[in-house]
Amino acid sequence: MNDLLPALPEDWERCLCVAAHPDDIEYGAASAVARWTAQGKTVTYLLATSGEAGIDSIHPDQAGPMRRDEERAGAREVGVEVVEFLTHQDGIVEYGPALRRDITSAIRRHRPDIIVSGDFNVRMIGGMVNQADHRAVGLAALDAARDAGNRWIFPELDLPAWGGVRFVAYGGSANPTHGVDITGDPLERGIASLEAHAEYTKGLGPGGPDARAMLSWMARQSGPAIGAGAGALFEVMSLGFDGPPPWVTA
Repeated sequence: MNDLLPALPEDWERCLCVAAHPDDIEYGAASAVARWTAQGKTVTYLLATSGEAGIDSIHPDQAGPMRRDEERAGAREVGVEVVEFLTHQDGIVEYGPALRRDITSAIRRHRPDIIVSGDFNVRMIGGMVNQADHRAVGLAALDAARDAGNRWIFPELDLPAWGGVRFVAYGGSANPTHGVDITGDPLERGIASLEAHAEYTKGLGPGGPDARAMLSWMARQSGPAIGAGAGALFEVMSLGFDGPPPWVTA
């Protein structure tokens, strides 16, 4: 039992999920979102792009609006009412001040207690190389969480600083530190959320994911790490020390 990962803290009220593309949140994190909204928490989605370059057979001018609609439908399945899209270009999102500014703006407006995003390391869990947009957005979300609390960074936003983000939780990390029990209804709602992206997954061809089979397998694989039948795992990065600074003695 001592080897189990701790539960991700749930003593908060507001969460902002920051992702690069429509459907990124749905690969596991959405089931945790379903649990949280059922508890009465407010969760907001922020997408850096519309995923317009994600389907080879559909021109971006058509794919973008379609994927935005699917993201909104998927969000509703897990109790998320507010879904916002930035205007960064799918496939070539650049890490830098512009991206940090846009995420900082959302943080200052929505004032989340925690942020959920996707792993920004070069290699994802399982060793697969992470996509460039994921890396840029994941790292920018972490930096923007701190930027948002400094009124001298991006003062042109004309929004009050918000330094209330406690931590950023990254799904898909090869080094998870915490987990969320998604057994039962949260997993079912997470599956429905990914199933809402039907046109996108169909556009991927025969190699596209089967939402139920894939998410059920992922949840079963993750559950034992937290002593649950189904789990969603996250690497939690605190914006401060966990407890007193190490140079402070009792």
